[in-house]
Amino acid sequence: MRRKDREVTDKKEIQRILETCKVCRIGLPEEDGVYIVPMNHGYCFEEGKLVLYFHGSREGKKMEMVRTNPAVGIEMDCDHELVEGRLACQHSYHFSSIVGKGKAREITEPEEKLLALGLIMKHQTGKDFDEFQTNPRLEKAVAVIRVDVEEYTCKKYV
Repeated sequence: MRRKDREVTDKKEIQRILETCKVCRIGLPEEDGVYIVPMNHGYCFEEGKLVLYFHGSREGKKMEMVRTNPAVGIEMDCDHELVEGRLACQHSYHFSSIVGKGKAREITEPEEKLLALGLIMKHQTGKDFDEFQTNPRLEKAVAVIRVDVEEYTCKKYV
């Protein structure tokens, strides 16, 4: 990271940023570039490692790409605020962000899919939804992508 003065290493602040960011962009490599998709997500830490979960259609470009090549990039940002200056070049922008890379895979095990769907809903709404435990058919309706984040940086300018 070039701007070490903006790097966030405090685990509580990283957790706050993760909680605040509701959309994560995943970048999937394709032959002629990168396909980037903004997605709602959920997350957890397993043995200290960040794990992200996404859900969507069982078919389509994104799922084909995940099944073909597990390499992904991730980006999420929040805490946006324009900082006005007297001159144009004195304007700036406050933000917090997380950028990283990892390996994606489709989850096929029903129990893990239901757990992931619960984490996504909890992150997006702040609520627990019992129907993921009481209606296991819900996992059949969607695909769930798990991204094991191998490395990431967190940055803040406020």
